[in-house]
Amino acid sequence: MNNYIYKQTLLQHMKTVKNVFPVEKIYLLNNELIIILKHYHLKDFLLFLKNHQLTQFKVLSCISGVDYPFKKKRFEIVYDLLSICCNVRTRIKVRVNETTSVTSCSEIYFAANWYEREIWDLFGVFFQDHPDLRRLLTDYGFEGHPLRKDFPLTGYVEVKYSESSKRVISESIELAQEYRTFDFLTPWSGAATEIDKSKKFVLKLS
Repeated sequence: MNNYIYKQTLLQHMKTVKNVFPVEKIYLLNNELIIILKHYHLKDFLLFLKNHQLTQFKVLSCISGVDYPFKKKRFEIVYDLLSICCNVRTRIKVRVNETTSVTSCSEIYFAANWYEREIWDLFGVFFQDHPDLRRLLTDYGFEGHPLRKDFPLTGYVEVKYSESSKRVISESIELAQEYRTFDFLTPWSGAATEIDKSKKFVLKLS
C-alpha cells in the first residue's frame, strides 16, 4: 500500500470514528491514528473497531501504561491495535486516576489478559471484570506498585539469605547515611578543603 492510499484509509477511519463515538480527540501522528476517549466508552469502542467492516482492528499489539503524577488523571492507558486487512495501526488512549477503574477488554482481545495484569501489578490501575486480576511480575505479598513515579527506587522490602535462619527472608529496608552538605557552585572546593585538612593533620603528627 503506497503512502497516499495509506493516508486516505486513515482519514476514512477518522470520519467513521467521529460519526459513531464521542471521542475527546483524534489526530494523525507519524502516519498513525491516535484516538483519546473517556474510559467508560473503551470496551464498546474496541468492540466497534474490531468488528466494523471499515476498520477491522483484529489484533491487539500491546497495552501499556504511563504515569504523569502531576496531572489530575495521572495514568494513561494506551492500546495499540493493528488492522491486517487495511494495513493500518491505531493507538487508543484513556486517562484515569488512582481510584478510577478501567473495564477489561480481555473478552474482546485474549491478549489483553496478561497486559492488564502487568499494568495492575506495576501501576495499580484496576481493571473491572477481569477474570484473574493478580500480580504478574512482583513477588507474593509485594506492597506498592513499582512503576509509579512516587515509588522509591530502593523499594520498601529487601529479600536476602539469612545465615542464622538458613533460609531466604524478607525484611524492611534500612538505609543509614551521614548528613552531607554540597556546594553545587564549586563542587571541588569542599574536596580540596578536606584534602588540605588531612595534610595538615599528617604534618602535625609527624
